[in-house]
Amino acid sequence: MSASFPTQFSRAMIVAVGAAAVAGCGVNSIPTAEEKAKAKWADVQAAFQERANLIPNLAAVAKGAAAQEKGILTGVVEARAKATSIQLSPGDLTDPAKMKAFQDAQNGFSTSMMGFGRLLSNVEAYPDLKSIENYQTLQSQLEGQENRIRVALRDYNEAVRQYNTEIRTFPSVIGAKVIYGSKPMVPYQAVTPGAEAAPSLEGKI
Repeated sequence: MSASFPTQFSRAMIVAVGAAAVAGCGVNSIPTAEEKAKAKWADVQAAFQERANLIPNLAAVAKGAAAQEKGILTGVVEARAKATSIQLSPGDLTDPAKMKAFQDAQNGFSTSMMGFGRLLSNVEAYPDLKSIENYQTLQSQLEGQENRIRVALRDYNEAVRQYNTEIRTFPSVIGAKVIYGSKPMVPYQAVTPGAEAAPSLEGKI
């Protein structure tokens, strides 16, 4: 056996122990958790965009509404414009101010949608609404989209919780501070009353 074998073995052991120590400091787990949260945020943005895409259909349905109620539709369209004008990149998910601006815009959109539902709650006042061929289809689309948004937000918040826990607990906290300079991500908080549950639009449109 070569005299250098113990030295080579020792070096291999040092490398193995060092690799294990580095891995234990979150070198792999931190970016994995971060990418998962970013992917879930992409799902949130897609769900909000799909809801915004339904507004042209809402406008068509509302054509039969009384003239004095047109202001509600105008509010929905304006809220949509504001909500779609504010976007968050994955790099913005650690910025509370930018997240709040996005949340405020989306919550304003949700509030305006409630007003639209109220407008259409008394369909007897707007008989033209009943004659629209896609009436039931639109109702189903809206309810389904609100559910998708709720699920997407729940999944995003869970991914953020896992990431934030990862970068704050030992030993990953070492890698988070020394290697990555990781910052906590901001969870999404829906402040609209009742936003934690998908609204029922049955009988309203």
